[in-house]
Amino acid sequence: MGKYVIKRIGYMCVVLVILSFIMFMIYSLVPANRAYTDAKAEYTALKNAIPKGKADEYFNEIYLKYQRMYGTDTNNKVVRYLRWVGLYPLYDGTYDGLLQGNLGYSYDYKKPVVQVVAQPMKNTIKINIFATILALGITIPLGIHCAVKRGSRFDQAIQVLTIIGYSLPTFLIAILFIWIFCSKLHIFPPSGMKTPGSNFTGWRRFKDEMYYMALPLIAMTFCSLGGMTRYVRASMIEALSMDCIRTARAKGLREKVVIYSHAWRNALIPIVTLVVGWFLGIFSGSLVFESIFAWNGMGRVMITALRSADYDVVLLMQMFYVGMSLLGTLVIDIVYGLVDPRVRVNK
Repeated sequence: MGKYVIKRIGYMCVVLVILSFIMFMIYSLVPANRAYTDAKAEYTALKNAIPKGKADEYFNEIYLKYQRMYGTDTNNKVVRYLRWVGLYPLYDGTYDGLLQGNLGYSYDYKKPVVQVVAQPMKNTIKINIFATILALGITIPLGIHCAVKRGSRFDQAIQVLTIIGYSLPTFLIAILFIWIFCSKLHIFPPSGMKTPGSNFTGWRRFKDEMYYMALPLIAMTFCSLGGMTRYVRASMIEALSMDCIRTARAKGLREKVVIYSHAWRNALIPIVTLVVGWFLGIFSGSLVFESIFAWNGMGRVMITALRSADYDVVLLMQMFYVGMSLLGTLVIDIVYGLVDPRVRVNK
């Protein structure tokens, strides 16, 4: 197991380097020049103090200063990439890249990228982890029950409801929930993360946050029920038709033991991929829900950065998502081996 994990981590590092290089090259083609923007701003602020006839010379000096500062004083894209990573020195011989902790600067927010994504990351993890746990807590028992009671009226009713929930667009469900719970029933607020102008602390602050989180949490959980319930049901139906399940029943084992100790473990293999993917998706944000419910999360930050051409934020977030995806594949393979001993992960 240890050798396998080390080998996979080595592969992941190689893939991460290749993908980071590709993404850097793509974003370097975008017509945005941070050095020129900063030089222009400084030049404009000091324009009246510049002697006549030396404006161009003075601007070129300022521009070169910022190019050297940001490592863009060369047209060699490979050198610029290595400087961005932190493996190649700048003009003055110093290193200032990702490996040194320089993750970029947001021009839209006027602060380092790490400070920009820190709070939205917490908000995204908070709402998504609640939604994921609730969805799994409902869909797994529901899918198992539908598989065991296959063809019953309950199973047929759940299949109809899950098809409706799976087919409707998420934004339509969110709007429908706002109309029902806000406009008609007046139970929850339509958007926001806390009471406007409030400065609650302690338990009162927690209750206020949960009150505003309730509606997007309900909508996110509802949208997750359809697909996962049908997935669990299909896997369990296949597992219940296996010869080993017939043998277990023939030996006189209790039905609960047959279902949860034998059938469920055989049904876990295809479900593991989806479940682990859900938990890794906690970090990526829910773009539609965060936009509709005005929730300050990672998805909303990503769209705002793309619209305002804040590419340092976009590039860092893309690198983070690539790293999480690579980590997810490793976790899934390891979990396969833990769930089913027949899956070998030691080579």
